[in-house]
Amino acid sequence: MNEQANKPVVYVISDSVGETAEFVVKAVASQFNSGHVEIRRVPFVNDTDTLRDIIEEAALGHAMIAYTLVLPELRETIREESEKRNLIAVDVMGPMMDAFARLLKINPHLEPGLIRRLDEDYFRRVAAVEFAVKYDDGKDPRGLLLADVVLIGVSRTSKTPLSMYLANKRLKVANLPLVPEIEPPEELFWVPKNNVIGLTIDPKQLNEIRQERLKTLGLHAQANYANMERILEELEYAEKIMRKVGCPIFDVSNKAVEEVANKILQVVREEQQDAK
Repeated sequence: MNEQANKPVVYVISDSVGETAEFVVKAVASQFNSGHVEIRRVPFVNDTDTLRDIIEEAALGHAMIAYTLVLPELRETIREESEKRNLIAVDVMGPMMDAFARLLKINPHLEPGLIRRLDEDYFRRVAAVEFAVKYDDGKDPRGLLLADVVLIGVSRTSKTPLSMYLANKRLKVANLPLVPEIEPPEELFWVPKNNVIGLTIDPKQLNEIRQERLKTLGLHAQANYANMERILEELEYAEKIMRKVGCPIFDVSNKAVEEVANKILQVVREEQQDAK
């Protein structure tokens, strides 16, 4: 005799993936040695006709139902139909959602799969931040080809702060310093030009920023790093590379990171729209 056929069945019904309800069912089943029941997950149920068909199937097998449905009409349907057929039906999420509504004194969004979308959004943001750290300051030129956006410019043009800001918008960003004595990696010229953003700045402001940076590091403020001739040389070289790449160029002089980042985001979105 087939032992599996004799096991009680628990239908896990959800208007999303159904992972939450299945996890709860498995956790409870583990208290009864787990193997005593068969779990059948039915995801993405979003209409009453489909729901009634599943309940009818469950009734034929004298099964139990566990469900996570956020839409009130679906929850009411499963309650009514289960009662008619004398089926055991457990609302896994409903009581907690009702309790939150009483606690917060606001109504829930009632959007199926919202928690999964929030989780995906969170993990994409974390991955983007990790990417920005890994490919910061030209550490690995291979990242240029993997990035959504590549920022190029001389030192102290806000490349790293912009990278982190854009990463929090879920964009994978690599940045590359441009230094006259160092040829940029050939990968830079393989990147689509609209994926590259050049950053420039007023020489006097850059001079002030670099002098303050040297003071912070306890170094002499007149070092070559903050020398005006050197700064002009670097900016001229950087502009030459940006023209060769053919990328958009943003002047970060007297601009907040958020302001420049929003302009970059606008370019990225326009490029995405053109690609569709």
